[in-house]
Amino acid sequence: MPETGARLRRWGRRGAHSVLGGMAAIGLAFTNLPLLTASVVALALTPVPFLGLALVPWTMTLVRKRADLERRRASRTGVLVTRPYHPPPERAMADGWQRFRWTVTDPATWRDLAWLLPGAIVGFTLGTIAVVVPLYGLAGLTLTPLWIWLTTGWYHYGAIWSIDTAPAGLLCLPQGAVILAVGLWAAPWLRRVDALFARLFLAPTRAAELRLRVTQLTLTRADTVDAQAAELRRIERDLHDGVQARLVSLSMIIGLADELIDRNPAEAHKLLAEARESSGTALVELRHLVRGIHPPVLAERGLGGAVRALALSLPVPITVDIDLPGRPNTPVESAAYFAVAEALTNMIRHSRAHSGSVSVRHADSALTMVVTDDGAGGADPAAGTGLRGIERRLAAFDGTMALSSPPGGPTVITMEIPCALSSPRTMPSSETD
Repeated sequence: MPETGARLRRWGRRGAHSVLGGMAAIGLAFTNLPLLTASVVALALTPVPFLGLALVPWTMTLVRKRADLERRRASRTGVLVTRPYHPPPERAMADGWQRFRWTVTDPATWRDLAWLLPGAIVGFTLGTIAVVVPLYGLAGLTLTPLWIWLTTGWYHYGAIWSIDTAPAGLLCLPQGAVILAVGLWAAPWLRRVDALFARLFLAPTRAAELRLRVTQLTLTRADTVDAQAAELRRIERDLHDGVQARLVSLSMIIGLADELIDRNPAEAHKLLAEARESSGTALVELRHLVRGIHPPVLAERGLGGAVRALALSLPVPITVDIDLPGRPNTPVESAAYFAVAEALTNMIRHSRAHSGSVSVRHADSALTMVVTDDGAGGADPAAGTGLRGIERRLAAFDGTMALSSPPGGPTVITMEIPCALSSPRTMPSSETD
């Protein structure tokens, strides 16, 4: 019963949010016509010297802002609409002609304009239905009791239902409840239909998708090269400042011991003991360095075993849930492990969390990792390099990261990498550490 009640509350909230979205669609529909009119006027004034060069980019900027707003609203319904525009030229802000040419030669500009009128009609129509039906049902649940309480006059509920007696008013209540339930159920679907219609115009074409894909690959390749260069510098620095320095010191100690072995054996033995201790420290540092490149536990036990071992080493309890029917290839496995490790490190350093959880699953040809903590929240990728590093690491494999961290918590980091698995699972599916 509590679970049923929770589902009903979620269903009601979803329907109410969709009704509010329908109200927003009605209001936004009225902005499309002025934008279309302003764009047509600006294009008609293009032959006028200087005036067209200034007006067209300005009006198209407003149109793009309106289209971007519609894309964001579509994403809230689960319909992803990618931004399709060409990147601006370097001199766009300084050269009016370059900005004008960049605007009018972009096919997405004309698709935005083509969407304004039909988008307004569809958005207004579906928004009106999404709002009117639940309100009509709500009226049956509120106006009728009010009428019975006042017991004055009569009114119509529906096209032919006149309410002039209390029994007739009571019969109106179940009708209002049914209509309200149907309206709340239909409102999310109406919003989704509106989003799908907008995607027909506002999503990138196949050519634009290919261009965006090339741009994304260029950026991720540059990020990957930078990340690899930074990693190499880190390894070189750790070797130079740590292991190399200890090995040089070890060589000097052994040389001194060799000189003293005949003249002062006791002092030579002390130096050899010191050399033995220094060699052990250098070996520990080498092991740490190797773990930072590719942990042996990752190679031996796979991603699930490595994540469990990592969780056991942390000072707060971490619940680990692994469901991997195989292993991803080595580069993806390494990237996934270090992404989880970085997320857990950020949790320990900044979140003030008392507990956390890690979930690793493979479904729909994608590896999904979710790191959650009960800390203070407020995580921001722009505030440091940790989350940005995770994004760059995942982007090299077409992976993504989504962050939810409201003030007060909880913080949820969802990371996904498209990949296939190989070799059967040998580890248990879940455990609590």
